[in-house]
Amino acid sequence: MSSMFTLSPFLTPPSARKYLSIVTHDVKESFTGATVPPAPPSGPPAPASAPPAPAALAAKVRTLAPSMTRSMQRVAEAVAGDPAGCAALTVTGLAELTGTSEATVVRTARLLGYPGYRDLRLALAGLAAQQQSGRAPSVTADIAVDDPVADVVAKLAYDEQQTLADTAAGLDTVQLGAAVAALAAARRVDIYGVGASGLVAQDLGQKLLRIGLVAHAHSDPHLAVTNAVQLRSGDVAIAITHSGSTGDVIEPLRVAFDHGATTVAITGRPDGPVAQYADHVLTTSTARESELRPAAMSSRTSQLLVVDCLFTCVTQRTYETAAPALAASYEALAHRHSPRTR
Repeated sequence: MSSMFTLSPFLTPPSARKYLSIVTHDVKESFTGATVPPAPPSGPPAPASAPPAPAALAAKVRTLAPSMTRSMQRVAEAVAGDPAGCAALTVTGLAELTGTSEATVVRTARLLGYPGYRDLRLALAGLAAQQQSGRAPSVTADIAVDDPVADVVAKLAYDEQQTLADTAAGLDTVQLGAAVAALAAARRVDIYGVGASGLVAQDLGQKLLRIGLVAHAHSDPHLAVTNAVQLRSGDVAIAITHSGSTGDVIEPLRVAFDHGATTVAITGRPDGPVAQYADHVLTTSTARESELRPAAMSSRTSQLLVVDCLFTCVTQRTYETAAPALAASYEALAHRHSPRTR
């Protein structure tokens, strides 16, 4: 049967790596009527993702809702808006409440990171218990043109705190640990980001350099691609893109992926195009935009938290070499922070 199906010459190698097993699975299922596990991908298996904790549910809904179908959005909004009420419903009851189907409810649960609806109900019950414990209600972070300075400060501070909390709650520590292991053993690290994400890429590059890693941040898309072609197995490429669809960041990551480097995506859209070329995906919080507060502000906050997590965990893992490297960098710059004497 395998001779009946050939890969199109227009299918790119990275697509083939992740797509072939899916095609094989679908073909077998259509001919046999049975569910057949997809063939394992080449190389080491990807670490399994743990279901999100109850506190992470609202963050997952905010992150993934924009990319869901409208029917799945209704399910997600229902469980996030009334976790106690939905926890008491069967899969059929939730489907009727949201005007969807049982299959849509199950697909939504799985997209949110739960193996099935039963696991989602348990998380909803836990979230409802937390909400009933007396925690302060959410406030809006929208800033009006005539808001006084004190209100602007309070709203921004709250929104930053919420962004950090959502990112921490939704961050997959298994994926994070795998990315840390790859960075700690990397021969070379390339980091890609443009705009506000480019500033975050520079921050990560400078941090890794100070603990002795060979790391370079690229915001110029041409330089990013020309450097990516030099990467090989044992190297790491990191793409930072809030939207998950920034072409200038995806292209060098694809090139690095093609050449065998371990690839990492830091993104607010884990189902976006960038994930196709990422071995490990680290999800950041997706906050609501407003006219006076573009997404670049909140996305940068969540990206910097992920960057700090990567840096700190890599420093822990490579402490014997990282500590002397940090001390040397501090010593080299100490005279620049001392008062000058005339």
